[in-house]
Order: sequence, then C-alpha cells, then structure tokens
Amino acid sequence: MSILVTGGARSGKSAFAEKLCKILAPEAIYIATAQAYDNEMRERIALHTMERSQADYAWTTVEEPINLAELLQEWGQTDHTNGAKAPTIMVDCLTLWLSNVLLSVEEQHEVTWKVKVEIQRLVELVASYPGNLILVTNEVGDGIVPEYPLGRLYRDFAGLMNQAVARVCSQVFLVTAGIPIELKRLEYKL
Repeated sequence: MSILVTGGARSGKSAFAEKLCKILAPEAIYIATAQAYDNEMRERIALHTMERSQADYAWTTVEEPINLAELLQEWGQTDHTNGAKAPTIMVDCLTLWLSNVLLSVEEQHEVTWKVKVEIQRLVELVASYPGNLILVTNEVGDGIVPEYPLGRLYRDFAGLMNQAVARVCSQVFLVTAGIPIELKRLEYKL
C-alpha cells in the first residue's frame, strides 16, 4: 500500500508519516533525501537522525538524495517465495529529492527531459511497490510565485510530481496544523 502525505513546511506531515509506519509495521526503512550544504542543514539532519535512533521504533536510516528509484526497485524485488515481504519504507521527502534531481542535471537543455523521466520512473515504482510505502512531500505551489525561472520550474515540477504520485497511491493525506485529512475519500469525482 502506497500512501502520500503532503502539507506545508512544519505542518506535522513527517511526524504523522512516522506514526503511520509504526502502525503498519514493527520496523521500517527511513529514506532521507536531504543533503547538508551548510551547518544549519547538517544540524537539522543530525537532530532528526538522533531522534530516530532514540525512538521506540526500529528505524533503518538510508541517506539517498538522488537514486530513490533504484532503492525502491531493489527493495521491491524481494524474494517472496519463502514468505519474505518487501520492507516498509518511508521517504522524507519527495520535494527535496526533486530539488536534488533538478540541480544534478548539468546540461540546461536536458533539464525538462531528465526530470520528467525521473518523475515518471518514480511514479511507476510507487505504483508497483509490493510493500508499505509512505511518501512525504511538500505543497510548494500554495505560496508566492518564485522570482527566478529555476524556482518556477521547480514549483511546476513539484506540483506535477505530487499529482502523479497521488494518482497511484491508495491514500493521500493533507496535514495542516498537525491535523491529517485523508483526501481520496473526500475526492469529488467528475
């Protein structure tokens, strides 16, 4: 079962996603997509890592800023013949992953093509993942229009990515002020 958890910054989405993991499985892999480009980010990452290590839950943290699809593919191919299940995975977060992918493309003229391919690949793997998969993402389009072209491109890709991932997930939660709302049950069907 794939679940998308979205919301704004500091909305409580990661804490909610962690609680979902604890309900769904006795242990989970935590894929952290953040990269530490400065001291403040290094401190944030260290704090989150420490909090997970002290939690009353069996987290295995894997830091992977770009090759998310490869990890999902690898863990989704678990040998099920002896009753083994694909591991429960939490990804925090897709919008940081998208930023990393966008900034990793060296040739400017290849950006749109490369990012679209990576998003499509991710969506296909989310749709086919045989275990529990909880994906955290940000709603970045609710704010002001970014001033620079790269910011607008990122915002547009984030919106398109969130829509595509939401379509293939069993459940989609919007978290605001720490309150999760399940959106697919409320969806108005045309």
